[in-house]
Parts: sequence; C-alpha cells; structure tokens
Amino acid sequence: MAQTVTECLAAGSDSVTLINDINTNGSSSEYIPEGLTQADINAIVQRNVDHLEIILAYEPVDSDDDTPNVKGAADSKKTTHVAAVTTGKAYIAAN
Repeated sequence: MAQTVTECLAAGSDSVTLINDINTNGSSSEYIPEGLTQADINAIVQRNVDHLEIILAYEPVDSDDDTPNVKGAADSKKTTHVAAVTTGKAYIAAN
C-alpha cells in the first residue's frame, strides 16, 4: 500500500520539531549533544532542512506512479513543514 501525503508529512515531523527547538534554544537544545561547534549545529539543521525539502517535493512522475503528491497538496497540510524550512535556513544564515 502506498503512503499518503499525511504519512509522508508525519515522517518529517521530527525534523520540524528539531529545527524549531534548535532555533529557540540554540546549543542548549535537547537535540544537540554537548560539545558541538556552531558549524556542527548548523550541519544538523541543514540535514533536517534537506530532509523536509525532499519530502515537500514528493510528487508522482506519471499516472502509474503511486508516490503521494505532497508537492501538490493543500498548503494548509504543509504549513509547519514549510515554516520549519524557512526557520532552519534563517537560523543557519544567522549563525
């Protein structure tokens, strides 16, 4: 059985949480092991931004493809994911 848009977005919810927590708490985030440099933290944020961008780009390539159309889904379904990408990029730019 193919995944749904909701299931695909759920797979990115941990990335949303991580990005938002790091943006709020910086190196004190519960998602950041002690002793990491800012470059290391930025790399973690970037990997999670990349993960979300991949999920948000999912779409079938043709009518036989059962890939969920996350890219074409209603914006209201993707709001938190799109916002986390924006937040993550801004965090990296600022740090």
